[in-house]
Amino acid sequence: MNRNTLIAYLNDLLEIDNFQDYCVNGLQVGGNPEVGKIAGGVSISRRFLKQAIDWGADLALLHHGLFWRSDPHPFYLTGVQKARLEMVIKHDLNLAAYHLPLDAHKVFGNNIQILKNLALQPVESLEIGFIGKFKKGLSQDAFLKLVNEKLDCNATPFFYGKKKIETVLAISGASSSAFEEAAAGGVDAFIGGDIREENVRGIEEVGLNYIAAGHYNTERFGVRALLNHLSEKFGLQTKFIEIPNPV
Repeated sequence: MNRNTLIAYLNDLLEIDNFQDYCVNGLQVGGNPEVGKIAGGVSISRRFLKQAIDWGADLALLHHGLFWRSDPHPFYLTGVQKARLEMVIKHDLNLAAYHLPLDAHKVFGNNIQILKNLALQPVESLEIGFIGKFKKGLSQDAFLKLVNEKLDCNATPFFYGKKKIETVLAISGASSSAFEEAAAGGVDAFIGGDIREENVRGIEEVGLNYIAAGHYNTERFGVRALLNHLSEKFGLQTKFIEIPNPV
């Protein structure tokens, strides 16, 4: 498939123009103009790139890419970033990244996929996250067990809310600072990726159950869903490359 056609499709599908993001969304590095094999992952690393290249990928599709709006200005490339870019260019690899657009998408996004994996029925959106509801409420311990099983993680719970959990907000990644918005949304529990020390007492004070399931763990689902979609729609070969990260 033509690279530019594929990227234009992804940009439109994920509605990247609707987001004020600090990631450069879309194609970050151009390589082979024809794409047959797509390797996907959460975050760029030399380990990821090596596995993608060894598999013969034409495109690396990531949630956390190479370039960010926080990069230095005037721009320079040294150290880790330089070594990663050298690998990409040497092997004529296309590199694309989708950050907030892939968190927020209503079908393929990380957060809607988290609800799907937990068998929660989506009821409304909240910023880039989604609120879902169980058909039957769960105890705190049963909810934690379900999260660990279905999200394949070892989550850290902060149980400061209701003993019975019926409504859940999912916002993947670095999201614990959204605890006040979660409480205002009336949810019984909030699944996020990180937990920042300064947010723990706030979570307690608003009376919320918060589950820190891991930044990496909560952001595997969007790329996987997108790879499956591209394989089915265009007949492209796809592979999700797992690079475990405990945080």
